[in-house]
Amino acid sequence: MQPSLRQSYGRTRRRRSHHAMTAAAPTVCPLSGMPKMHHRACKESGYVRPGLRIKVPKLGIGVSKN
Repeated sequence: MQPSLRQSYGRTRRRRSHHAMTAAAPTVCPLSGMPKMHHRACKESGYVRPGLRIKVPKLGIGVSKN
């Protein structure tokens, strides 16, 4: 069964005008100065947010590179 009224090309395009993807915008980690994504741990220092630093030695997060 088909829709009773066909949606016009312009109306379809206007609806899809909000579907464009945006580029990722990393911020700078305040401890190491390296770029990091929001709500993610910094690879160098393990910083997530004020008062929260994590260490995952297996993944190399928040540990020294020695």
